[in-house]
Amino acid sequence: MRSDVMVVAQPGRLPRIECRGALAARHTEPDTVHLVSAAATPLGGDTIAIRIIVEPGARLRLRSAAATVALPGAATTDSHACWHIEAAGELDLDPEPTIVAADALHSSEMTVCLDDVALLRIRERVQIGRTGEREGFWSGAMRADVAGAPLLRHRVELGRASVADDALGAPLACVSELRYPEPAADAAGVTLKLAGGGSLSTWQGARLYS
Repeated sequence: MRSDVMVVAQPGRLPRIECRGALAARHTEPDTVHLVSAAATPLGGDTIAIRIIVEPGARLRLRSAAATVALPGAATTDSHACWHIEAAGELDLDPEPTIVAADALHSSEMTVCLDDVALLRIRERVQIGRTGEREGFWSGAMRADVAGAPLLRHRVELGRASVADDALGAPLACVSELRYPEPAADAAGVTLKLAGGGSLSTWQGARLYS
């Protein structure tokens, strides 16, 4: 199944929402939208495509109502999420964690195009496995540009057959947080300032913290 969500934030009005498939979005405050599952997704074979546009002078907080649980399907274990973000205003994207359960393989690609006056916070949290599970695999890639110039190229793998896969001590959880234009002062893990402004903060461990 393919699910498509588009959210367009404009100044002085509620964000415009368009949805199709197993993922929906709902206004929860004037500048806040929550993603809500209308059916189980992502299962193996599913693709989720989310497009976010924040126009100049607009503000958007994007959240999710619950964790995303990636599960294997009957025919394949692979599922995909694709994010495309265009921001000229203020965007705070902080969904609940993605849990890659059983032996699912889930990949996420995020493309971020910012104006140089944009304000941005994106936090992504991932956990391999429910209690007692460690067979899943997650791959996450982020490409961020400001006014057409490269800001960040970032990729992380977790779980079975990842670069860091080790039965004795491989990380099974991670948190990545991108801020622009000011670097983070309160993010988890290690924070690295970026040459083009802002920062990338990363944390890895066995289980996500509360």
